[in-house]
Amino acid sequence: MARLPYADPSAASEPVREALDALPSLNIFRMVANAETAFRPWLRLGGALLSSLELDARLRELAILRVGQLERAEYEWVQHVPIARSVGATDAEIAAIERDDVESEDLDAATRAVLRFTTEAVRDVRVSDEALAEVRERGLSPRQVVELLLVISYYMGVARVAESAGIEVDGPLGDQVAASAQRPPRR
Repeated sequence: MARLPYADPSAASEPVREALDALPSLNIFRMVANAETAFRPWLRLGGALLSSLELDARLRELAILRVGQLERAEYEWVQHVPIARSVGATDAEIAAIERDDVESEDLDAATRAVLRFTTEAVRDVRVSDEALAEVRERGLSPRQVVELLLVISYYMGVARVAESAGIEVDGPLGDQVAASAQRPPRR
């Protein structure tokens, strides 16, 4: 059982209710909807991170899975494994992250660099000069590095909301969430 109540769509403001109606029915959305004034901007940012980045979608999803693994965020993991697969991540890559092996031979050099960078951002806040240089050497532009940092920080926040609020894990609807990101809620 969740530690906080989910927002009741029938009692929510019209803009929040409309946003909830347009989204897959996920507990994370119903929980964050409690923060009515922040809910739709939070959705817009999440939608942009899932649909409008220059950063490769596969690297994005593997970084999200790394955040989920480091944060012990089951909710995030369950929802993002299907998204990762849908954008080309392999079962071997996902398994390497799950077993905390970011140096696995199942990961290419760019992926290993992104996962090391993600690990440092989560654990240390400030990534080392070496980790930053490595993702740059592996082809990430300044824009893509900042996008990666935004992805990491956003999903650290999602993990904290899900875990602290005790959100029950829904069945994976990751593909629906990714599809809904193509149609962000109205302002």
